[in-house]
Amino acid sequence: MAVKIRLKRMGAKKSPFYRIVVADSRSPRDGRFIETVGTYNPVANPAIVEINEDKALQWLQNGAKPSDTVRNLFSNQGIMEKFHNIKNGK
Repeated sequence: MAVKIRLKRMGAKKSPFYRIVVADSRSPRDGRFIETVGTYNPVANPAIVEINEDKALQWLQNGAKPSDTVRNLFSNQGIMEKFHNIKNGK
């Protein structure tokens, strides 16, 4: 089972709100997921990103692959740097 960390769209039309979820890569975008890792609100100025860092790092260590957008969000929050430091034993 290939596991991905990706965005699940919520909210109304023209007012997007996303949950950052861990899901099987074969499931649909807004379909079944394994666990919620955080939220992302691009409508707010500035955009609001809330991520449970411990859960995100745990899933990354277990082999979950983040989507491009989630990778950018994690990089801005410093989670990818921590993951690489843990992975390389620093």
